[in-house]
Amino acid sequence: MPTIVHEFESITMGAPVYFGGLTIFPLFRDATFPTMPGYILLEEAIALGTARVTEVSDGGSVPELRFENSGEKPVLLLDGEELIGAKQNRVVNLTILAPAKQFIVIPVSCVEAHRWHQNSEDFRPAEHMMYSRARAAKAKQVSGSMAMGDGPRSDQSAIWQDIASKSERLGTVSPTQAMSAMFDNLSGSIDAYLRAFAWQERQVGLIFAMGPKATGLDLVDHPDTMRALFPKLIRSYALDAVETAIAAATTPAEAAEFLGRVAKAELLVRPAVGIGEEIRLNGKGIAGAALWAQNRYIHLCAFATNGDGTSSGLRTRMSRPTRRHTR
Repeated sequence: MPTIVHEFESITMGAPVYFGGLTIFPLFRDATFPTMPGYILLEEAIALGTARVTEVSDGGSVPELRFENSGEKPVLLLDGEELIGAKQNRVVNLTILAPAKQFIVIPVSCVEAHRWHQNSEDFRPAEHMMYSRARAAKAKQVSGSMAMGDGPRSDQSAIWQDIASKSERLGTVSPTQAMSAMFDNLSGSIDAYLRAFAWQERQVGLIFAMGPKATGLDLVDHPDTMRALFPKLIRSYALDAVETAIAAATTPAEAAEFLGRVAKAELLVRPAVGIGEEIRLNGKGIAGAALWAQNRYIHLCAFATNGDGTSSGLRTRMSRPTRRHTR
């Protein structure tokens, strides 16, 4: 398994794009990659009827769900992906490559505190990920739990509190304190970010920043994967950007410095849930994770963190940010 430093050596950082307090640096892979990924994404698998996500039993279990893959290919579930339905909405605690023709139990966190009754038999994937600051905190919590030998678990009470506090700050109302309500209520503002940012040919990742500092990154193994996930990721970052709305844009030097800190993070390697190995990243002001499977890094995410775990060498094609505006 190559180091994170080695992984970043094949990555080029493109020109930044700025909109509404959010700066995005596209990441491109110089090395060749397979014609097609060796898996399909969760949304596609569910649409094809070859994957199901349900409660583990009639009684259910807050931190676990049952994932069944009846298809011929593995299915990729991304860290922070929200699943809506059943007894309460959840998010996936880490990136999982679920094997073909099997069912597995997947670790999740609840993002809907005041509901515990069935409104559907199956879950469906949301059009967004967990907002980025909550993903950062969850990443640190899960890494801490795994280091203690307790498995990939989050601090559920802290997640509920974070959602409640953010809902109050944004002025959104949900009788069940559902995270998804924030995305629904602010869909107009979030859609402006979707129009401002676009996936680029051969793009496999991005660094995102709010204000003058790089905040995090998501990197996948294949451009087709990033193209499909790009809108979900932008919605995730946008829900934090609409609240922060800092005018300053991040420089390429700041983004490269962030990548350097990620590359130096200490690694904790454990068997993955599903296929491969789970790698947890812990460094100075850094929390994150990666999935190594099929002889490559399938997904890597990392976040700049404060002391409490909350969110706070690449070649550069262009040094000045491009500003895109909506009509």
